[in-house]
Amino acid sequence: MKLEKYLPIGTIVILKQGEKKLMITGFCAMDQEDGTKFDYCGCLYPEGALAVEEVYLFNHEQIEKIFYLGYDDDEEKEFKKNLLEVVSKETE
Repeated sequence: MKLEKYLPIGTIVILKQGEKKLMITGFCAMDQEDGTKFDYCGCLYPEGALAVEEVYLFNHEQIEKIFYLGYDDDEEKEFKKNLLEVVSKETE
């Protein structure tokens, strides 16, 4: 299954070989320790963000299954369009 990159905030996913669902809470996250960039950040679902240390960073290709697609409106579509433009310029 081809997933559209980037999925809306609030989307609930499980990662390949994952045991717990995650909810997407942000985009283009960076690991503070080594500077590695990731497509998404998220928190456990349904628990939510219980502590700042419990932010999960992952890439689009790590997603195994979508359980729920987050809210998608014109504002989100415009944001995603701009996000894709910025990310594509970074990879040039």
